[in-house]
Amino acid sequence: MRKSMLFLGFLLVFLGLALPGTQGKIIPRCEMVKILRQKGFQGFEGTTVADWMCLVKHESDYNTKAYHDNGGSRDYGIFQINSKYWCNDGRTPGSKNACKISCSKLQDDNLEDDIRCAKKIAREAHGLSPWYGWKNHCRGKDLSSFVRGC
Repeated sequence: MRKSMLFLGFLLVFLGLALPGTQGKIIPRCEMVKILRQKGFQGFEGTTVADWMCLVKHESDYNTKAYHDNGGSRDYGIFQINSKYWCNDGRTPGSKNACKISCSKLQDDNLEDDIRCAKKIAREAHGLSPWYGWKNHCRGKDLSSFVRGC
């Protein structure tokens, strides 16, 4: 029994060191509401903090390290910013890199660069239509529950 527990312990340590982390910081809902309010998202390009909260919930589930492979490009970080247009991941052919940022910077716990890029996207689109998570789950709905109590 002791040998098997020791082996299991070594295995868990090995896996923890050998496998890249896919779990970033999961930002608590009210903490994210506070960040968005402080960074001027309320009213930005006609959107509300509730719009952005719904977007973040459906795009990344509040995970700073989230990514999604689209087959040819990838979406990165809490706002799921796409490598074909907005960031450079070094492997997306024809990347525009309009935010002038490495996609890996969108997967750390510092949201400053993510926020700058997300606002650039929303400014150029005059809203949140570039995000399918928002279009498919949030647009035109009562989103008050995303900010209630915060």
